[in-house]
Amino acid sequence: MERLEIHGERQSGYLNEDQQSASKLDLSVQETPQMVTVISAEQLKDFSLNDLNSALETSATINVEQVETDRVYYSARGFAVNNFQMDGLGLPLINDNTHGRIDAALYERIEVVHGANGVMTGIGSPSATVNLVRKRPTGENQGSVSTTVGSWDTYRMEADVSAVLNDALRVRAVAVVDDRGSYLDRYSNATKLGYVVADYAPNADTLITFGHSESQGNTDGNLWGALTLYYGDGTPTDFAASTNIAANWSDWNINESRSFIDLETALSDYWNLRVAYNRVRTDEDSYLFYTYLIDPVAGLDPETGLGLMGYGSEYDLDDKQDSIDAYVSGRFRAWGQEHELVVGANYARMDYVDYSLYDNHTGNGFPEMPALPDWHGNTPFPEFTDNRAGSAIDNTQKAVYVQTRLSLTDSWKVLLGGRYNSFETEGEGYGVDESRDDSEFVPYFGMTFALNDAVTLYGSYTETFMAQNLRDENFARLPALTGKNSEVGVKAELFDNAALLSLAYFDVQQENLGVGAGDAINPETGVPEPVYRAVDGIQSKGFELELSGELLPGLQGSIAATAFAMDGDQVVEDYTPENLFRTSLTYRPQGLEQLKLGASYIWQDSISRVQGVVGPMYDNAGETIITRQDAYGRLNLMVSYQFTEALQGSLNANNVTDEKYLNSLYWAQGYYGAPRNFSANLTYRF
Repeated sequence: MERLEIHGERQSGYLNEDQQSASKLDLSVQETPQMVTVISAEQLKDFSLNDLNSALETSATINVEQVETDRVYYSARGFAVNNFQMDGLGLPLINDNTHGRIDAALYERIEVVHGANGVMTGIGSPSATVNLVRKRPTGENQGSVSTTVGSWDTYRMEADVSAVLNDALRVRAVAVVDDRGSYLDRYSNATKLGYVVADYAPNADTLITFGHSESQGNTDGNLWGALTLYYGDGTPTDFAASTNIAANWSDWNINESRSFIDLETALSDYWNLRVAYNRVRTDEDSYLFYTYLIDPVAGLDPETGLGLMGYGSEYDLDDKQDSIDAYVSGRFRAWGQEHELVVGANYARMDYVDYSLYDNHTGNGFPEMPALPDWHGNTPFPEFTDNRAGSAIDNTQKAVYVQTRLSLTDSWKVLLGGRYNSFETEGEGYGVDESRDDSEFVPYFGMTFALNDAVTLYGSYTETFMAQNLRDENFARLPALTGKNSEVGVKAELFDNAALLSLAYFDVQQENLGVGAGDAINPETGVPEPVYRAVDGIQSKGFELELSGELLPGLQGSIAATAFAMDGDQVVEDYTPENLFRTSLTYRPQGLEQLKLGASYIWQDSISRVQGVVGPMYDNAGETIITRQDAYGRLNLMVSYQFTEALQGSLNANNVTDEKYLNSLYWAQGYYGAPRNFSANLTYRF
């Protein structure tokens, strides 16, 4: 019997040539006429990126606006990112933000399409689309179990097992238990996650994938709002990074259930049919505690630190999302060339009900605060029975779309597409009629030209459209948000196709962008709430560069830089970082391949926010109060060692220089990011 040996090199874990987020056409990253970033499974593992926010912080374009501990906004190229999808399906985020801690264990990779993504989403912002690609069963039996311990009493257990049951059926299961404290006083989070997915092939032409996940997130000591960042005389408060305004009874519990089924079948040798259905059910229950200035003119007393009032609220949210997408895709020959075509339709519905309750009668609902350094969360639990108000909203989207890739020559390809969206909203939110019926056709145009096998030039243009639920000072809804995105660039394979370099110039415009306009008293609840104003036009122009893959023998990683300039609204320009640099690198020394050393660096330029003027009771009355966050970078380090073929250990150190920085100035309030912290992981694979 002959013995056959196969020798090979490990595939680059930081180079991902395929994507499924920018188009339903079968396009590689290099063939896509937009910038595409892929955060790979290896990068998630190397740097212990166990949640969505820590993963997106490393991407080439996303800016994570961590305004609170459990409510997060995102931006790219200066505009809000509200299109988050799973396997290419999803509606824009409710109120443009995510809630709670979103564990990353479900995802094989995270894809980010830079700019508008009109054909795939139809509605949303011309900033970026984040597509979370779920894990699927593998072609062989395999599994892993891992345990992690870290700073502030962090403990995590994760199991991931895939099995081939027979020629037609494969299954995979993922389970996570994550319990962690925090550098913030009184804050902790416990997450439990379970996920099961199966591939079933009833015949050689059809594959059916179906799965279900359940997650429970329980948070204690969560922020609602954040720290007041200035005293009445304009000097910065500069509280300790651990300062938390939450009451000792604050909590936010989120239960989420997701189910999906995906059927793909070959209609012929050239044409396929795909039908996908997603179902999401979310139940959120929270007790919240907010602080605000009793007298905004006097502000916080710079001598005593007094001047804050607290107010509590009970907030509950239930939302239901159902979406189905069906399309036919294939190839045809004409004019001596082969072309591609996709024709499809989409139906999505999102219904949500939320309500808020207050305590206006016991005195516990609006307690006067001590100075924050003396605040330990000790305040009586209010009786949340007053001023019940809320929303009952039904959103329905219907869309039809077509995409084609025409081969004018072997090197010159043109992408054409369009999507007609009908978006209908019915219901009332906090005393405001939210009903709206909008429709819009969103065009898409792209072109690629291959100079040779390694270098491709491209250009693209697309638009976006989205009805807004933001409200102005009269609590009327803002008009629909519209956007345009133009982009030209070049993509080049380097180092014998081991790495991909992408360079783009973009021009993004938005009309009716909602920008914070302070607080106003809601006539339904009697309490202050954020209100917004529509800006006539904001433009963002700039460059993005990304290099990913094997950069030198043994050196894997990604290097990305973004530089742009915004014009149209000073507030947005001030709080938006316009220069970003992100890199993640790992190195295996030759002759010692069991060892891996790594570093990541996340840098942004300075941001600021005008907070008002100093009141007449201070000597410097009339001076403008500005909160500033200087440019800063965070260095993270990692080391791992493969003890045996099955057993691997790793150490991670985050923010090793112990930078103190504000997470965001998206709001007038803010809080500080995590100081230096460590974690250790042990993984066994079988």
